[in-house]
Amino acid sequence: MSQTFSYKALTSHTPALIAAAVLVLLVLTAVFGPLFMPYGPRDMDLDSLRQPPSASHPLGTDSKGRDILSRIVTGARVSLAVGIAASALSLCIGIVLGLCAGYFGGRVDALLSQLFDVFLAFPSLLLAIGISAVMQPGLTSAMLAITLVGWAGFARLVRGVALSLKEQTYVEASRALGASSARILYKHILPNALPLLLVAGSLRVGGFILLEAALSFLGLGVQPPTPTWGSMISLNRAYIGSAPWMVIFPGLAISVTVISFNVLGDFLRDRLDPRLRV
Repeated sequence: MSQTFSYKALTSHTPALIAAAVLVLLVLTAVFGPLFMPYGPRDMDLDSLRQPPSASHPLGTDSKGRDILSRIVTGARVSLAVGIAASALSLCIGIVLGLCAGYFGGRVDALLSQLFDVFLAFPSLLLAIGISAVMQPGLTSAMLAITLVGWAGFARLVRGVALSLKEQTYVEASRALGASSARILYKHILPNALPLLLVAGSLRVGGFILLEAALSFLGLGVQPPTPTWGSMISLNRAYIGSAPWMVIFPGLAISVTVISFNVLGDFLRDRLDPRLRV
């Protein structure tokens, strides 16, 4: 029996259901949480420096007396925005170039495949660091750096799908009837490749969030005073021995978010990838 995605399938898969619930809660918290926080993410209280978790500060305060919970909630906006936007942008670039390489073949495929290989030859973090280093640090530069790092993997995947689908009977029939290449790509190849591409995109969001945290940790991402999970760890790492909550809670936020995206992506892959259907 072929596997398909449905609400019933999600509710019957406990890990995926928990991951989806965590992500929904995270999105709602990122959107509406700052409206209900009793402290601003930049508000400093010099009488509450490095205060452990308490009733007034559930996750404690940092070295400048800022509420860690408020900063984590605000940082969620940045992490989700970068992760989702970079995944969408790199997927769009990968779809266009991958379809061209796989469908047209020949010199187009050879040239684009070499371009894919150049980007894929570098470790993701090192390439992102190099790109970020030549641009002014900030949200836009971090998003562009992660997009430039991620598009080649999507393009390689799309190329393989296009190579397979263009030999199908319905594509050859459309070509025989005089359909243009653009119509064949848009009407036949892309719709059949979308489920696999959506799965790949969902799996990469977690990795992109982790990459943004790494850039912020190194000072190449979003700059202070805007809080991000990576910069919170970087700014407070010197106090990990005396005030570990300042590093543990941002680290947990990163871990839970990345794991949730990966678990949900694995579930979608099992349900939507035709190669895994039984």
